[in-house]
Amino acid sequence: MGERVGMGVVGAGSIGIRAALMHLSLEDVQDRVRLAAVCDPAPGRAQAAAERYGVAAAYESYEELLADPAVDAVTLCTPIGLHYAQGMQAIEAGKHVHFNKTMTVVKAEADDLIAAAARRGVHLVASPGMMLWPHNQRIRRIVLEGRLGTLVWAATGTSGVAQYHLDEQVRQGDDPLSNIDPSWYFRRPGGGPQYDVTVYCLHNLTGILGPAKRVTAMSGLVIPEREYRGNRIACDMDDSTMLLLDFGDAFHSFVYGTITGKVTEGFQPSIFGTEGSVVGTRCGDLDLTQPEDLMPHHVGEHKVLGERHVFEDMMQLVDWIREGRPSIASAEHARHVIEIIEAGYRAAETGQTQTLTTTFDPLPLEACAEV
Repeated sequence: MGERVGMGVVGAGSIGIRAALMHLSLEDVQDRVRLAAVCDPAPGRAQAAAERYGVAAAYESYEELLADPAVDAVTLCTPIGLHYAQGMQAIEAGKHVHFNKTMTVVKAEADDLIAAAARRGVHLVASPGMMLWPHNQRIRRIVLEGRLGTLVWAATGTSGVAQYHLDEQVRQGDDPLSNIDPSWYFRRPGGGPQYDVTVYCLHNLTGILGPAKRVTAMSGLVIPEREYRGNRIACDMDDSTMLLLDFGDAFHSFVYGTITGKVTEGFQPSIFGTEGSVVGTRCGDLDLTQPEDLMPHHVGEHKVLGERHVFEDMMQLVDWIREGRPSIASAEHARHVIEIIEAGYRAAETGQTQTLTTTFDPLPLEACAEV
């Protein structure tokens, strides 16, 4: 086992507080990880976060945090459009990186990060690690064992998260830890439901079924203006996108990310084959969830805190650094999903189906939870 990992939390906004600081300040993880530093450019926010959550150092600049020798790894809790540049800076500084979703905005950026990390000898873990959930592993086992027969079609997607971001508690107060502006979510390059929530659906879908081969899409902006605490937000990022994925062998999947309406359950796919189907987490009468279905680090208070799945991905990086065990929440899987999103927007703009060029190694049968 290695030494405790010094974690630097980059951004003390909604995810930085709920996924990193609240979880990593709990006593049960102190033997493996410690909050070495936090940074945020908003005046007073990093210091307030450090005082509340017992972080060793607070900085207003990212560069100061990266220069801190106590920081071994960083978790990027910043707007998605900043992840590429900040990830490259961290890698160049010799820091391991956990990326909150989505790792980057486009495939080329993900390529650069993966190559740079390999050259520098640092580890990358990318949220969302959806295949860490036992129920997803059971669904993959059912597919791999042929219980559904020949796969015919699937669907997944989600909606309505834009209003959730406007209403989050961390955005309703007047102090630095509760007045966090959500405007970036509605703007290019990293805003909109595709990068924010459809990414979960796509990680589930491809994690269970394996890499997709082609994508076509339609996409557009339904609500061009939002309001946050009396201020106007001009929106320029598409808020309604419909993808059609080709997995080969005449097996296709519909994937949606939009502002209202749902035809699937949660972020879970519905998968239909000639011999059976999985809808949500049920295969016919078989419930693929169990009462104690948790990710590996979901113990104690972590089970009831919000954003526990993101905390899990951070701990996947901690374990990799200390124990040398790579995580299935891989940068390669994240890159494939990013390419689907990017190519989907390109398909919608051009009217032409796009061929996907990336792949990743999905879980083998022996690594899947038993049904």
